Order: sequence, then structure tokens, then C-alpha cells
Amino acid sequence: MWTLPKSRSFWLRSTLLLSTMALFAFLPVAQAGGGGGLAGRHWYVEHISVMPDWALPASFLILLFVYGLIIFELIDRALAAVVGGILCVFTLHFIAAGDPNSTGPDLLDVVVWIDMETVGLLMGMMIIVGVLSETGIFQWAAVEAYARSGGSIWRLMVILAVVTAVFSAFLDNVTTMLLIAPVTIQLAKVLNLNPIPLLVGEVMFSNIGGTATQIGDPPNIIIGAQLSRTSLAGTPLAEESIAFIDFVINLAPAVFLVFLPSLWLLHRLERDGLDLQRDRDIESLRETYGIKDKTMLIKSGAILTIVLVAFFAHSAVAHPLSNVAVIALIGAFVMLLVVTPHHIEHYLDEVEWTTLLFFAGLFILIGGLSAMGLIDALAEWTSTMIGRAPEEHRLFVALMLLLWVSAIASAFIDNIPFTATMVPVMLEIAENVDLNLPLGPLAWALALGACLGGNGTLIGASANVATAGIASGAGHNITFMRFFKTGFPIMIVSVLLASVYLYIMFVMWEIHVTPRLTPYIVIGIGVLGMVMIGRIWGPADITIVEEE
Repeated sequence: MWTLPKSRSFWLRSTLLLSTMALFAFLPVAQAGGGGGLAGRHWYVEHISVMPDWALPASFLILLFVYGLIIFELIDRALAAVVGGILCVFTLHFIAAGDPNSTGPDLLDVVVWIDMETVGLLMGMMIIVGVLSETGIFQWAAVEAYARSGGSIWRLMVILAVVTAVFSAFLDNVTTMLLIAPVTIQLAKVLNLNPIPLLVGEVMFSNIGGTATQIGDPPNIIIGAQLSRTSLAGTPLAEESIAFIDFVINLAPAVFLVFLPSLWLLHRLERDGLDLQRDRDIESLRETYGIKDKTMLIKSGAILTIVLVAFFAHSAVAHPLSNVAVIALIGAFVMLLVVTPHHIEHYLDEVEWTTLLFFAGLFILIGGLSAMGLIDALAEWTSTMIGRAPEEHRLFVALMLLLWVSAIASAFIDNIPFTATMVPVMLEIAENVDLNLPLGPLAWALALGACLGGNGTLIGASANVATAGIASGAGHNITFMRFFKTGFPIMIVSVLLASVYLYIMFVMWEIHVTPRLTPYIVIGIGVLGMVMIGRIWGPADITIVEEE
């Protein structure tokens, strides 16, 4: 069997990377109007003269079929999404074959349905994190967490929760757990502990922390990409586009509000595995899990800092290429160029190509379903439910409906396909002039529901599945019910607090209409109040963390 020589394979991969970067960077210019559902709906208007009555039930059956494949893991979820996309494209061609005035989607149509901003952001961050992981920074962080715990496993859990949440906010929760979970398992082995309580706690706060930014959780990546200035250009919602900084301003306070009660509840639910004391030689652990390459850490850390600053600042530049995907891809390219210019093959292997294929297939699926009328039907049903409420309470009803439906659905269906399905629905609701609802608050309700709802069950979020897989490989089985008994109560409490947050911010004070500091002060007082309550009635060790 003929194979490429290693040198030629290297250049082929390098060319593929650069070509992909160029494609991701420049396609959005020609793709104003967004990928996925919006693009599918626009395509249908231009190419199908009459959509048959059976198309809507067929689209619903295709969606159920794909969800079934994903939920019951009959095949890999990436293949499930691609199969769904192929079924949609085949069905649209079948419809067009019976009408001389209609045409089925061609290759360019299908490519445009893929939201390149989402895929580009994921690819760039995967490369960046792959380089960072080689420095040993994540292993070092886990060992230092134990060093500062003083041997208290509960204090170790608190520190790991904070570290995991922060890493998840600025890297993404799936990648964070892929890096931290193996170190936690090894640390638990050294400490003679069952790692499951620590792993469950970490993944909970990985999902909570990832809620705070656009790049922290895949649902936020999808929402941010499809509601960006580039995606909404030329649509009635162009003036309501959202940027990276908007996620931080509107979601980070909610994360602070949710964090401490969730931590307290975690202690109540996992007390047997966390109220323990273990003393080990710190120096030997530091020697084993120290920083591997300080020079690489300094270089890659500096580039990551610049990328994060650019994420915050990009909305100030009115240019089609000023988006988070282009920034992440340029950051990844510069990091490879500066840190390892002669050996990039390893880092290309670190890219989770199956995840990128999953997202691409998912967007083709949603684009096809939208063309067949499913998204319009869901939006019409949701709009009818919201429209029944009195006008003065309509925003509150819409926010609660999006939040709780998203949370419950995301708990039992992977929150990525659910979010990809709901974003086009949300956009149609925002475009409905009769409802007259602002896009921003709807987006934050969907983001909070999808991200926090992912804590409900083992299959609710990709980070949960990844962590369970790592644990199983190490001989520690996290079953559905084992995860459920801790995750579902934490999800309910966090979503209840998110409900209060949405009401205060967008219904009571309407900060989307008139930005003001008062609601942030109220939320800040609430967080401080929880800290004080925690010091008096919370777990005894939690307040010692600052004194160590």
C-alpha cells in the first residue's frame, strides 16, 4: 500500500492547515446572514417554489432520528450529525426533483450552511490549548491546588473548582476537563482517594465557569458565532448583534451568583468523599508534575494573553474579518510559528477533528431542517406561547420559557445539538414584530439554560461525556445515576438563581434598554451575602482557603 513520505505528509498537513485558516477567515465575508438555520431558510426562499406538506413531519422525524443516534450512542455523534445532514440534503433534492421550478442544494449551498465562525474558533483554540498543554501548566495547577489545601480534600475541591472554572472560561470546558481530569485521577491515586467526587465536582464547575464567556462552552460558541456582527449583517437584527465582551458583561455576574450555592450543595451531596484529610510529600509531587518548559510557557502564555485581549476588543473594529474565529486562527498560527516552527505535526494531531466534523454536520442538518420548515414551525409554536402572555409580562415569559426549556432539554439531550436547533428559533422570535422582544436577553436566557442545564445528567454536556470516558479508562465508572444524583440538584438550584438574575437584570431594570450599575450592585450584594452566609453556616473548611 502506497503512503506519503513523512516530509511530504508534513507539508500536506501544513498546507491543509493554512488553506483551512484562509477559508475560515474569508468565507464569512461572502456569508453575511449566518450559517445553519438562517442560511437554510434563505436558501429555501430562493430555490424551492412550493414545499410539500409532508416536508415538515419528515424534518421532525429526521431530527428525532439523529437525536436518537446521539442519545443512545448507536454510532459516533459526529457520524450521526453527518448522516442527518445527508438525509436533509437528499430529501431536499427529492422535493426539487418533482418540481421543475425548484433546485436542490449544491455543494456551495451546503458549505454556506456551516457556521465557519464556530468551526474556526474551535479549531484555533484547540491548537492553542494543545501547545499550552505541552508546558505542564495544567498538571502544575492541580498539584499547587493540593499544596494549598493543607491536606483537606474539601479545600482541594474548592480550589480545583475555582481553577477549573477559570480555565474553562478562557479555554473551553471540554478541553479543560480533558487536561485536568487525568491529573486529578493520578493525584487521587497518590492520595488513596476515590476520584469520582472530585471529577464530578470539577465537571460541574467547568460547565458553570464556561458559561461566563463566548469561548467557555460550545453552546456559547454557537450563540456568539450566529449572533455576531458578521452573521447578522444584512438582516433586520443587524443592530442587535452581540460580541465577546457582551457575554462577559451579561453572563459573568450570573456565574458569580450561581457559584457559591452550587459549591455548598456539592458539599452536601458529596460529603462522604470530600470531608477527608490526606497528607503527602508536596515536593515529590512538584518534581513529578512541575512545569516542563518555562520558555514555551512564557511564549505561548503571552500569545494567549494577546488573543484574549483581542477577543474583548474586536467589536470596536468594524471589519468583516474582525471576529473571534479569525483572531483564534491567527493566534494559533502565530503560536505555532513562534513556539514550534519546525514541528507542527504533533499539534495538528491534537486537533479534535471528529468534533469539528460533528459541528459541520450539525450545521448542515440544521440548515436542511430549516429549509424544510421545522425551524419556522418551532418558532411559530414558541411565539404563540409567548404571545398569549400580557404585553407587559411578555419578555419575562419568553425568558423563563427559553431558560427552563433549554435547561431541561439540555440535561437529557446533548446541549450542543439542542442549542444549534434553538438559535434559529430564537432569531425568528426576535424578528417577530408583533412580539417586539429584544434579541440580547433572549440569547442570555438560552445560554444560561443550555450551559447550566448541561450539569443535569451525564449526557447533558460534552465535558461530562469526556470526563466519564477518561474516568472509565482509568477504571472508575461514573454511571448515569451516579452523576444524576449530584448534577440534577445542582442544575435546578443554578437555574433557579439564573431565573432571579434574568428577572432583575432584564425585566426589573431593563439594562438592555438603559445600561446602569444598580442591578450589578444588587447582584454583587447578593454574592457577598452568600459569602457571609457560607462563613457562618457553610462547610467549615471553605473559609480556611484564604488563610492558607
